[in-house]
Amino acid sequence: MLVCVSASHRTADFTLLERLSAAGGSAPHLDDPEVRGAVVVATCNRYESYLDVDAKTDRQAEVVLARTVDRIASHAGVDVTELRHRTRTMKASRVAAHLFAVASGLDSVVLGEDEIAGQVRRSLAEARTAGTTTASLERLFQMASTTSRGVKNTTRINAAGRSMVRLALDLAETRLPAWRDANVLIVGTGAYARTTLAALRDRGVGVVDVASPSGREQKFALREGVRAVPAEDRVEALRRADLVITSTNVLTLTAPDLAEAQRAPGHPLLVVDLGLPANVSKDVAHLQGVDLLDLETISLHAPVQELNASAEAFDLVDQAAQEFEQRSAEDAAAPAIVAYRSHVEQVLESELARARSRGDADDDTERALRHFASVLIHTPTTRAREHASTGRLEEVVAAMRTLYGIELGDAESGREV
Repeated sequence: MLVCVSASHRTADFTLLERLSAAGGSAPHLDDPEVRGAVVVATCNRYESYLDVDAKTDRQAEVVLARTVDRIASHAGVDVTELRHRTRTMKASRVAAHLFAVASGLDSVVLGEDEIAGQVRRSLAEARTAGTTTASLERLFQMASTTSRGVKNTTRINAAGRSMVRLALDLAETRLPAWRDANVLIVGTGAYARTTLAALRDRGVGVVDVASPSGREQKFALREGVRAVPAEDRVEALRRADLVITSTNVLTLTAPDLAEAQRAPGHPLLVVDLGLPANVSKDVAHLQGVDLLDLETISLHAPVQELNASAEAFDLVDQAAQEFEQRSAEDAAAPAIVAYRSHVEQVLESELARARSRGDADDDTERALRHFASVLIHTPTTRAREHASTGRLEEVVAAMRTLYGIELGDAESGREV
């Protein structure tokens, strides 16, 4: 069975994600005798372990998942109780649906981001180098990449994510001084921050301040050519700003924060919250001279075709996940099919040997018998795949045991060959 432990911007703060990603690697997982293979996806916004485990039931999978969380916590040096509260665990069919959504940018801070697809591919490549993949994990990650390309090529999801930033700036435009004169503070240094900065520069904004709750503003400022605002200067940056744009994964701005900044009367402030979850508390909007635009409000103004792109992308991901599950189930029938073929072929060779010993065999006879065996094998193997795809593999195994005396061990009946 495939299982997954996921910590992302939706469940954990940046500090925890950074510690998990820094620890990285699949080494702790493979210490578990029930884990056959592992692929780890570690980025600034997520840490996810995808495992191929020896588990036949949901209960067995849950036991392995619990041990996995403990091992990750120990390996990264984080509190196991906190990690349990900050992770999501998935098994069986949910795993494929989740990874396909991740690879397609549907679970990212920026909807439809391009970077994550490459990170998913690199994670598989690293697992191959380390020798930790299995046939099931290979198929899962390869199909994730295929699904990501399909979503990108057939929907407007990439444009939809970027356009949320540009739409927010369009809505902000009438409430600000001329762009070239606007004082802008970006809070956050991730993908949305880069997209926001590019959109601001397209509008002619010159100087941009950047702050980061995680202290990454200096690195971002050096790379992007903006002005870093360390924690001790943040109040002053809020005081002089005309526009504040937040794009982090934690609560960043509250009414008391702005009250501390003691802004001058008649100096309005527009706050644009692009965070998911929300970065700005709702009480900010009740302050005099402060307007708040959050993702919910911005979405009300989004073009219908871009909102439809998100729905279409999720439909494609769901279809791909269903196809993956069907293929996986059909492949699980392979050992039973191989055993049945071997049984028929043994009977065939035995009969041919008996015919030769009597002098009754010639090329035409052998050709006819081999064709008959092929025809005989076709329908049962087809039915075996069909039954496996609908969760009835055990019935196939039981039928072969009853009719032909073919025995498949529990460890083999669901394993690929």
